[in-house]
Amino acid sequence: MFAKQAHSTGLRALFLSGTFLSLLQAQSGRPEKAVPVFKDGEAQVVERFNDPDMWIRHDLWVETEIDSDGDGRLDRVHVSVTRPRQTETEGLKLPVVYVTSPYFAGVTKDASKYLWSPRQELGEEPPKRKVTAKVVPKGERPIISKSHAKVWVPRGYIVVHSSSPGTGLSQGCVTIGGQNEALAPKAVVQWLNGKAKGFTKPIGGEKVKAYWSTGKVGMTGTSFNGTLPLAAATTGVDGLEAIIPIAPNTSYYHYYRSNGLVRHPYGYIGEDIDCLYDLVHSGNMDRPARRDYCDCHVRDELMLEEFDRKNGDYNDFWAGRDYLNQLGQMKAALLMAHAFNDWNVQPEHSVRIYQACKEKGLPVQAYFHQGGHGGEPPLKQMNRWFTRYLHGVTNDVENDPKAWIVREGDKREEPTPYYDYPNPAAKPVTFFPSPGAPEKGSLATEKPAQPGKETLIDNFSFDGTALAKAEWTKHRLIYTAPILKQALHLSGTASIKIRLASSKPTANLSVWLVSLPWNDGKNTVITDNIITRGWADPQNHQSIRKGEPLIPGQFYDLEFDLQPDDQVIAKDQQIALMIFSSDRDFTLWPDPGTELTVDLAATSLTLPIVGGTDGWNKALSEEEKNQEEATSKPESKETRRNVE
Repeated sequence: MFAKQAHSTGLRALFLSGTFLSLLQAQSGRPEKAVPVFKDGEAQVVERFNDPDMWIRHDLWVETEIDSDGDGRLDRVHVSVTRPRQTETEGLKLPVVYVTSPYFAGVTKDASKYLWSPRQELGEEPPKRKVTAKVVPKGERPIISKSHAKVWVPRGYIVVHSSSPGTGLSQGCVTIGGQNEALAPKAVVQWLNGKAKGFTKPIGGEKVKAYWSTGKVGMTGTSFNGTLPLAAATTGVDGLEAIIPIAPNTSYYHYYRSNGLVRHPYGYIGEDIDCLYDLVHSGNMDRPARRDYCDCHVRDELMLEEFDRKNGDYNDFWAGRDYLNQLGQMKAALLMAHAFNDWNVQPEHSVRIYQACKEKGLPVQAYFHQGGHGGEPPLKQMNRWFTRYLHGVTNDVENDPKAWIVREGDKREEPTPYYDYPNPAAKPVTFFPSPGAPEKGSLATEKPAQPGKETLIDNFSFDGTALAKAEWTKHRLIYTAPILKQALHLSGTASIKIRLASSKPTANLSVWLVSLPWNDGKNTVITDNIITRGWADPQNHQSIRKGEPLIPGQFYDLEFDLQPDDQVIAKDQQIALMIFSSDRDFTLWPDPGTELTVDLAATSLTLPIVGGTDGWNKALSEEEKNQEEATSKPESKETRRNVE
């Protein structure tokens, strides 16, 4: 009976009847009250909570503090609740695991048909894209989602879901990083601790209270669903005690642009922020005027006028969608999860927030793995985090190692603990290229006697993998370090300084750091040989806020970071720096033919190597030596047991 969807008012009336309460208590055969159970600092599965047929499920609408769809009423967001029956029959109050998403009601089918064309000349207006088909809502109503319930409800939590503004049955507009996407989950958290209003209907209706909640809330989710916990936390809302964002997009500029250059997320060539808006805009289907209002005021007037797909420059529109700029009020404990080979939402998104929250003095922990997009921390690690900050059980999790990294070849459930990320033993080591085009040049820690200049010719027809594997090509420059005699541990953010000239006023610049030889057919992930990469617009050599046309033939200096990484490069491999122009998988595709000339005398690569120069020298030595310094890892037996 309880598994069926039910209207919240009728359900509550049914449960409040004395006859029905007595019947449930008699059927249980247990007079004692069910309570959460903890062992070794973790919430345990409680048998009496672990019966999905007896869970209470109901839905409601929570009123926010903003009217984003211009209808003269505060937006209400659709919320669903899944809780143990003991929260009704025995008066049990429990903390909440909360997940919110723009995806629950479905997305546009065949979205790739409606993306921007990458065939665009740099600095020119982009060709128009097709109007996106409307989302066809999916799923049974009123239940929004059943995710996470099987994991957390049996362990003594209530699970709450909500649809983001402008999606599903939630009112408001989709804004993709706008203020309302933070204020909506803020309102849900406030409703869970009695400070916001809930109703049985989207308009009017009876009030609904979360009398079964302790008021302590934790949030989690992956990708966009991982962005929204951080968005909520930036409001400083009371009651949001802990968040576990997994592969979150923490800055839409860093997702769709890079150092002044228009760049697409891996696998979604031509996607931009307006495309994501159309993809998830599943709300207000019964209110065409409100859909039109959102499309006009948000997508057409705000996004299309401000996102600057012509130049890729940073501006106030993008600054307002960067959560690093909004951390002032954040107080929730942060467990961040990301993959170093995530080329969709790239690892800088999590690393930048992790570092900033650590500097703020917040409780922080990070879980990194070597796979692609997504991948939550081990359940044990998440359980300890929520047990400490939602149930208030002292399990010493705040004194655990800050960084947990899945080493190459290890299982995701078996991360190696480190004192921090980047590895405390990592030190910068600078490398200098020597000429060798159109074949391979060399890369060494000593400056070459005659560095010279080398030229490449842009051609988007060749992707980065093909260029890295090529023995001879005029479409890239590549410089290889000596073959490693021992494994080398990189940990942190590599950076490049480069002096270059372009034959045209505009050009793309792409930089890859790869491991050679390329292991075709031996790796399960196509990016296994890619250590890290980065992109920049030479026009933005002075500022990412304003580019300037290049004077053909004139040299310009650029300096920028590549993506953060923590990787052990195997012995017998060579680290190689590859410089090219248009990156087929990420950048726009201008007509081929632009020439980039690199002045090697003013070009260098800096790598974060564990052990610094000594670590590099040891990696080139035949003698077997430990590449880790004693300060990089804590005693592993006790700490590893925390998450395995």
